[in-house]
Amino acid sequence: MTLYGFNVLVILALAAVLVGLRWLRPSMLVWAAAWWLAVYSFIRFAFATPVPASVQKLYLGILTLALFAYITSDRTRAAGFMRPIAQLVTTPRLRPVLLAILVAIPALAAWNVWAKMRVPLEAPAFGRTIHPAPPSEITVHDQPVSLITAVNPYRELAATEPEAYAKHLGNGKRVYYENCFYCHGDAMAGDGMYAHSLNPIPSNFTDAGVLPNLQESFIFWRISKGGPGLPEEGGPWDTAMPAWESFLTTEEMWDVALFVYEFNGYKPRAREEGHE
Repeated sequence: MTLYGFNVLVILALAAVLVGLRWLRPSMLVWAAAWWLAVYSFIRFAFATPVPASVQKLYLGILTLALFAYITSDRTRAAGFMRPIAQLVTTPRLRPVLLAILVAIPALAAWNVWAKMRVPLEAPAFGRTIHPAPPSEITVHDQPVSLITAVNPYRELAATEPEAYAKHLGNGKRVYYENCFYCHGDAMAGDGMYAHSLNPIPSNFTDAGVLPNLQESFIFWRISKGGPGLPEEGGPWDTAMPAWESFLTTEEMWDVALFVYEFNGYKPRAREEGHE
């Protein structure tokens, strides 16, 4: 059963488990493990639209660091966390359990590697269009934007107000290196640190066949709507690119589009005559 894009049954089950933990008052080790598993289950199963694996790993890494910081920031919590581990290591009657854990950890790691190597390579269920056709109009921050006629409102400043244009470029540079380079790369070649786990891989903006063939409104659309905004012809996909309109202003999105073109020395494709 889903509601507003969430699996209600999963959320209710997780809430019941966490309430039960509060009532049972388990050791800090059990509490931390339960919270980690609860958050993993929420990210993995609570969303009607699957969360990309790269995003799952990112948030679970943040969660692990947060739990570590919380536990180690207090001596009582740290002692409560380590006490069951110390008992497991030092209690003779628990040696079989310890041995089983020591065998199970590398065995599970080896099985995970083996399973990933055994995944068969299959063609997509249907053809993917690398640059799918955009809709004729979108709404960004409650304002309609025509993707047929829209132009970057700051591009003309290059000729009329060079100083203002430079400020918009600087703002676009800031936005890019705060948010985009992790996937698109330092030099915009689509080889950022997270690029290897995305499908399709991020666009290579240095390729002469990409930016010059796209109107700037197309780039604005892809920035503002992200992976969730891809039409069916653009799938299947497993991308971490969010709908940046949820985090950036309209000006910031136009500015980063401006910077991407300027950085690579390209001009956006002009609108064809007769397209109004």
